[in-house]
Amino acid sequence: MPTPVLAYEDLGLVQGSGWLFRHIDLHLMPRDRLALIGRNGAGKTTLLKLLAGKIDADEGRRTIVPGTKAVLLEQDPQVAGFATLRDWALAGTDAPASHEVEAIADQLGIDLSREAATASGGERRRAAIARALAQDPDVLFLDEPTNHLDLAAIDWLEEWLGRFRGAFVVISHDRTFLTRLTKSTLWLDRGNMRRAEIGFGGFEAWTEQVYAEEARNAERLDAKLKLEEHWLQRGVTARRARNEGRKAKLMEMRAQRASMIGPQGTAKLVTASDDVRTKVVIDADHVTKRFPLPVRAEPVEAPSFSSSDEKNSPSTSSGRTEEYRTIIKDFSFRVTRGDRIGVVGANGAGKTTLLKLLTGELAPDEGTVKLAKTLDGVIIDQQRKLMAPEKRVRDVLADGGDWIEVLGVKKHIAGYLKEFLFDPNMVDARIGTLSGGERSRLLLAREFARHSNLLVLDEPTNDLDLETLDLLQEVIADYDGTVLIVSHDRDFLDRTVTVTLGLDGSGKVDVVAGGYADWVRQRGPRPELAGRPTSTAPKAESPAPPKARAKLSYRDQRDLDLLPAEIEKLEAAIARDEAALADPDLYARDPKKFDALMKAIDKARADRDAAEMRWLELAEMAENLAS
Repeated sequence: MPTPVLAYEDLGLVQGSGWLFRHIDLHLMPRDRLALIGRNGAGKTTLLKLLAGKIDADEGRRTIVPGTKAVLLEQDPQVAGFATLRDWALAGTDAPASHEVEAIADQLGIDLSREAATASGGERRRAAIARALAQDPDVLFLDEPTNHLDLAAIDWLEEWLGRFRGAFVVISHDRTFLTRLTKSTLWLDRGNMRRAEIGFGGFEAWTEQVYAEEARNAERLDAKLKLEEHWLQRGVTARRARNEGRKAKLMEMRAQRASMIGPQGTAKLVTASDDVRTKVVIDADHVTKRFPLPVRAEPVEAPSFSSSDEKNSPSTSSGRTEEYRTIIKDFSFRVTRGDRIGVVGANGAGKTTLLKLLTGELAPDEGTVKLAKTLDGVIIDQQRKLMAPEKRVRDVLADGGDWIEVLGVKKHIAGYLKEFLFDPNMVDARIGTLSGGERSRLLLAREFARHSNLLVLDEPTNDLDLETLDLLQEVIADYDGTVLIVSHDRDFLDRTVTVTLGLDGSGKVDVVAGGYADWVRQRGPRPELAGRPTSTAPKAESPAPPKARAKLSYRDQRDLDLLPAEIEKLEAAIARDEAALADPDLYARDPKKFDALMKAIDKARADRDAAEMRWLELAEMAENLAS
């Protein structure tokens, strides 16, 4: 058996007045691909820093194979004090070679000469990735690596990690990213560490089994074990039913929206007599928006544009002409009441500009944007401006009081915090002590309490844990208004939106009924990263793409037809065995039969869950093929 490259024995760390976690044993093998999962505040980021050797534990022993290079990609790179991103990337005793950093930066499309103080979150993140990967690591610790990245950069990172010969541990809220890359899972839960040799794709089924087993043990032993309240409240069956209900509602809304979108991806015109006109809340008609390009320092020959998309203004006093870039070109679309609109595209393609145009914050250069007079919007941006470190939770939620008005109903802030998965005792905690995900969750709790009929979410999934993402999906599904979402989280968009607006940077906006996956299918081959140089190295000839299947395979169609009956049989078997198990004297009379029934129920439940997941996947495949 291969030797672990890194291990921690009996790891423990004190935080505040108690142990954050204790008695944790873990190891990393040379080619491990590990997802680190846990709720916000569980200590995931702290654990990564411990593993990377950046901080010391209060208990435990860390061992690492001599010569092993361990590199940590932090969630929030601290670039303050450096003139440029290049200066930051090349600083320190462990700085990588300049040419290695530049090569990866070019592929990521980041200009390292960018001034560090004014760099965006996405630019800082790309610079940090370039620095980390250029160090030629044997072990990578990645803390939310996809935050602030656009979709093309995420694709590039996935490809790089897929070829990586070392080990990595990754914290991420991006389900698609985790599912594609990880082969094992570390679950940090209530101070304990569990490990399963399954990738993230099997995580939810595994956790449901763990929680269900805990619940059964508590009942069987007649012990008042305190399982986490969030589990008791949601339950396996209730959660599955809610997810399926939300999915059915989303599919129905997408079908309705598809009927309103023309074959070229533009919104159909409606007449004054159409019912839909009474539901229009935002009406964008032939909208175009341009921004001036930076003026050149030296006079040079101006490029000639064959397209009317780029235009020159009259010459300036210095003789130079001002050039413009068209961000949005001739865009027409009607947002109707209840729409869930997702906006996707590369960084710099114009996502935020489009959002500002649709909300009236920015005026178009051509065309018009009309907003319904009754529109009352709430904008939750990715800067989290309200989260001053010195404020308390009650200051953010209720201006220092004990009560908050939630959609016209007064609620005590302790009870309202529980609805957003907080410990009610946190009402007086300082914002500076909260994790990044807890801050995001608190901001969502504050804004969702306000009365509105338009919700604008700019990168809402950054820093959120998976349970909060599920909660956010539920809140959006139940929201009685219109939602505009800018996000790079592909799985979140697929689960949430009814229409996707896709920008490719040319000014064109694709309008697609459905989520991110539907947009990808319609747009064809993905665009390359902006700024990525064209390789001069010879490339192997790509095989012709396989022809799309027009229908399910024989085996898939057979499973789709037969699985519902199989699920019913499993449900009946579970009910029968549970009825037998309900005999209060069974354990004392026949303990072997009791154990046999427990094992049979466990197996039937696992088989049922697997069958349900398989059927849902096949049903979605059939739906996609039909459309």
